[in-house]
Amino acid sequence: MNIGIDKIGFAMPNYYLDIKDLAENRGIEPDKFTKGLMQLEMSVAPRTQDIVTLGAAAALEILDDEDKQLIDMIIVGSETGIDQSKAASVFIHSLLAIQPFARSIEIKQACYGATAGLEMARNHIKNRPNSRVLVIASDIAKYGVKSGGESTQGAGSVAMLIKKDPKIAILNNDNVYQTRDLMDFWRPNYSIYPYVDGKFSTQLYLDCLTTTWNQYLKTNNKDIEDFKAICFHLPFPKLGLKGLNSILPEDVNNDTKETLNKNFNNSIIYSQKVGNIYTGSLFLSLLSLIEQSNTLKAGDNIALYSYGSGAVCEIFSLTLVKGFKENVKENRLEKDFSTRTRLSVAEYEDIFFKTIEVDNDGNAIFETNNDKMPFKLEKIENHKRIYVKNNK
Repeated sequence: MNIGIDKIGFAMPNYYLDIKDLAENRGIEPDKFTKGLMQLEMSVAPRTQDIVTLGAAAALEILDDEDKQLIDMIIVGSETGIDQSKAASVFIHSLLAIQPFARSIEIKQACYGATAGLEMARNHIKNRPNSRVLVIASDIAKYGVKSGGESTQGAGSVAMLIKKDPKIAILNNDNVYQTRDLMDFWRPNYSIYPYVDGKFSTQLYLDCLTTTWNQYLKTNNKDIEDFKAICFHLPFPKLGLKGLNSILPEDVNNDTKETLNKNFNNSIIYSQKVGNIYTGSLFLSLLSLIEQSNTLKAGDNIALYSYGSGAVCEIFSLTLVKGFKENVKENRLEKDFSTRTRLSVAEYEDIFFKTIEVDNDGNAIFETNNDKMPFKLEKIENHKRIYVKNNK
């Protein structure tokens, strides 16, 4: 039985910051961001948008009534949870009006959680072939004004519907994973921003990649020439390029090298305009690849490298199926990205870093008139988050 990605959707806030504006305001040469990180823009989320509203919006893009009746598991991968107890998927289940007899959970391991969700979804469908599982990767990367990681922030969500006989790609049973107990990026409960050892994190990302990649090839008796593309977790696009270069053999076939480099460039287009979305970054890379490439075809294999600081990583692959191109969105760059509102640096600082403050009774009301997203956080009432569907 073939199990895999049947539908894939994406949502981001309606605001963005041009990375050159940030560089100039901070007294930094823009090339340090645009060339050194290969980053161009950053999605900016207001207080009324969080992992719930973004996740629900990404799923809304792809689900129909039949899906909502057959989905019996919702998995959210996130490292920016909005509650220490209640899973974001429970809120999303309600907002999307999915049938009640479904399991809803949240998985956390830095940027890796949604990848574990895919494996859980596949195993679930093996036992229940008529089921459908909704896997959502939703995050907001926020490091603080004038912080070292400020240029790699972002916000967004990727939703994937997993089922048998998928219309986009088959998940192959070839996963290889690795765990190391190291501190390259972490956020204690008492801190609103993460702590990052940037240089060490980059080194760890690349070392986990090369060691896991070598084990993956050995375990599955594969070669880099078996793949038409490799998608990477992208804290920033330049790191993915370093990753690709680190696993390309010196004697690799020139055609293979050219194909992998061309498809890598297709895979980073969306991330360059969104920034880091933690658990969603790998899958945004995949979405960008399959929507922007005009050379991929049915039967092509794509390898994926998932990395979550701390650290857990995984390499797995998928195979594109016939007609996959007909089941992804056309002209996303023109229809979605071009309609966003560009912010000044002052507006970005006010919108992105405005904290939620509740009164003594646990209440807060937000100004939501300018929020045109499908779902929004309307208020907090007696410490309870109240979400609504936007009728605009």
